[in-house]
Amino acid sequence: MPPEGSQSRWAQRRTSWERFLLSWFALPGSLLAALLLGALMMAVLGANPLTGYHALFDGAFVGSYALGATAVRAAPLLLVGVGICISFRASMLNIGGEGQLAMGGLACAATALALPNLPSIVLIPLVLLAGAAGGAIWGAIPGAFKAYFNVNEILSTIMLNLVAVQIMNYLLAGPMVDNTQNSTYGLIPETRLLSSHSWLPILIPGTQLHLGVVIAVVVAGGAYVLLFHTGVGFRLRAVGISREAANYAGIKVKRTMVLAMTLSGAMCGLGGAMLVIGSISHRMVTDGSLTGFTGSDGFNGIVVALFGGLSPLWSVVSAFLFGGLLTGGDALQVATGVPADMVTALEGLVVVFVVSLEYMRRRARTAALAPPVTPSRSSRAKDDVPPLVGVGRAPGLGSHEASRTGASP
Repeated sequence: MPPEGSQSRWAQRRTSWERFLLSWFALPGSLLAALLLGALMMAVLGANPLTGYHALFDGAFVGSYALGATAVRAAPLLLVGVGICISFRASMLNIGGEGQLAMGGLACAATALALPNLPSIVLIPLVLLAGAAGGAIWGAIPGAFKAYFNVNEILSTIMLNLVAVQIMNYLLAGPMVDNTQNSTYGLIPETRLLSSHSWLPILIPGTQLHLGVVIAVVVAGGAYVLLFHTGVGFRLRAVGISREAANYAGIKVKRTMVLAMTLSGAMCGLGGAMLVIGSISHRMVTDGSLTGFTGSDGFNGIVVALFGGLSPLWSVVSAFLFGGLLTGGDALQVATGVPADMVTALEGLVVVFVVSLEYMRRRARTAALAPPVTPSRSSRAKDDVPPLVGVGRAPGLGSHEASRTGASP
């Protein structure tokens, strides 16, 4: 039987290897597993997986135009993902990204329509801030409900998504509808063309790459600094780990919970603003549903954040990968003839694997923090006490002790 010290060292070495593998290879492995299962589904549908994935890669990453389209598609995903990182780190589950995107887009479009003659250097930051403010307000509402009335934030954010779509449809079919001569006269809920002063400038001519991509990356970097290098971020993470301990340490827990949801909503609202002023149509348009405007970015952003390990910096890479998956999905569908929901299925598979990996990570962290197993005091005493010598007398007993215990001298 190996000695106790070698067993402890072997357990520590095994735990460190498990943490290393889960940190660096788990997420790429989950993506690979999802792609393999996706290939199996394509084969079942009668399509060639190699042809499909080749078309997906070419449509997303080959050529400057494809890369620009992928980066533009990734920008709102990244901003929503950053917002999810902030709220989830504080243990606030924000599922209302769709509604916050819509409210940010409405605030952005309303500001651009109200102030069309401002110069670009003033109007672009103004409409972006308006979008962030619209999302922040829509995120603060469920945050306050949770903090002060203990209303489940998952339910309240989902319900507010339904409220947001009704507000959006009313405004885009009524007060903000396009009534110009070249419009559809209300057949399509949309605003009129926004002032060119509010358009995000194109960085590389001949591509879709605009300034919003740079802004999204900078915001992600700022969110990382906020979360891990400021007192505000420390309080957010402390509340996420244990609200009771944070309250005992003097942190204003309720205020921090509202702040987490407000910042998360602001990030989503900023993404909604980019969907408006960074779009090809340069207007806010929908088909009557939230998805018609957001493209499901409010939910896809959750996948981006989880795949990035709830880190704003890793979410940059994650958003670019998922942006490529969405951009190249059209090419995959054309090349193989598979349904458009195939890409959605791939995203769902990634979510399943990532959530499963989170359980394994938690188990590895628990094993790393657990104290080493040592024999109990009673078992050590039983093993260490030598057997009795003679009749009822242990070694070292004097005559007085022996007589008191009834042992013969």
